[in-house]
Amino acid sequence: MTREQRLVLTIAGLASSVAFLDSTIVNVALPAIERELGGGLGAQQWIVDAYLLALGSLILVAGAFSDAFGRIRMLRVGLVVFGAASLAIALAPDPLVLILARGVQGVGGALLVPSSLALITSTMSGALQAKAIGIWTALTSAALLAGPLIGGLFVDYLSWRWAFVVNVVPIAVVLWLLVVLGRRDERRPDASVDLPGAVLCAVGFGGIVFALIEQPRLGWHAAVVAAGIVGAVALKGFIVRQRLAAHPMMPLSLFLVRNFGWGNVATFFVYAALGLNGFVIGVYLQQGAGLTATLAGLASLPISVIMTIGSSWAGALGGRIGPRIPMTVGPLLMAAASVMMLAVSEPFDYWTQLLPGILLFGIGLTITVSPLTSAILGAIEPARSGIASAVNNAVARIAGLLAVAGLGVITGGALDLDGLHRSLWVIAGLMAAGGVVSLVGIRRNPAAASDEAAEGATEAS
Repeated sequence: MTREQRLVLTIAGLASSVAFLDSTIVNVALPAIERELGGGLGAQQWIVDAYLLALGSLILVAGAFSDAFGRIRMLRVGLVVFGAASLAIALAPDPLVLILARGVQGVGGALLVPSSLALITSTMSGALQAKAIGIWTALTSAALLAGPLIGGLFVDYLSWRWAFVVNVVPIAVVLWLLVVLGRRDERRPDASVDLPGAVLCAVGFGGIVFALIEQPRLGWHAAVVAAGIVGAVALKGFIVRQRLAAHPMMPLSLFLVRNFGWGNVATFFVYAALGLNGFVIGVYLQQGAGLTATLAGLASLPISVIMTIGSSWAGALGGRIGPRIPMTVGPLLMAAASVMMLAVSEPFDYWTQLLPGILLFGIGLTITVSPLTSAILGAIEPARSGIASAVNNAVARIAGLLAVAGLGVITGGALDLDGLHRSLWVIAGLMAAGGVVSLVGIRRNPAAASDEAAEGATEAS
């Protein structure tokens, strides 16, 4: 890599890590937040889903903004919004203010991830791009999975509020690195923003999430039924809008590209399982097994270690053999790991009941994520990398959003041992579906194959 490429990779990794770190810190902080501010399981779900709802609803708009107004500019705006919302969360006096601040934080997160990945895909190509995405995955995955440990330490030794203040440090570093980069921003002159589509998307997912979260508490109340119907109609309207709009925020033509279309279906299943897994493990270990927040965070640390060590290798492997095999094997390993975690019982013993499944889960996740990201983004031309990245990230976040929103239905309203076991069966089924979809739909990226052939010809000559 050139100096500029290394700097771009550092900026992209740190900026995305801020969003990923926060999304898992909150899982381990939820019991402490509930003890101080109240609200029960419903408030805990909304604290997670307010962020995911804003992120999933607006990430497509953010991708269009990234292409239209420049990736670096949108990255700066996202960092500032995310940092300000983090401070508001730390000062929240009640669950409502915290949930609203989490929604604003989701707006900032929507600007961070697609702009970061678009910087990589517009700066590198071929095998180098696959390797760079592997390194990016290692950095963001380390942040994603180290979040519970960092959050646990803050919760146990300072306060859950400080766990959100910590975001300010990497944000300041990235803003400084963007100045050091000194790169001229790139824009697509024909790009535009589909605001009606954004409204339909937000209303659609907002209505469905409200119905899923509140139905176990309110039953089939008129407000629950109305929210579900309005949400479903708005989502249908969103799809129609994307088909008819001159400049759609989610071009449906992208899904005609085989690896992009099938890869996003696999993304939905895998990330729904990941979102559900992170929530139920983090909360159950504290409220059910009686662990401290720090120990609950340490429980998932082996996954972080495995991903940090192996993600770059997995990205390079996917570049050599193609993404189909890793994207099939990885989710199936995670499905098997989730079944192994059914050994969790009372009294709880981490070393024999949970750790074996955690280790296998980490191996499966490492094998999956880099090739999945490379397969999807590598299938789309660099000029549309911003919107392609945004669509894929929207699918991932919406999958997690819907999985967590449906937790009350899955567990019966209580995250006890039986609720954990039911959740693990659902996680295993979702992961298995992701592996089967990848086996059926994913093919070797023609562009990557031609790059390799060209490199081979050069070496031979």
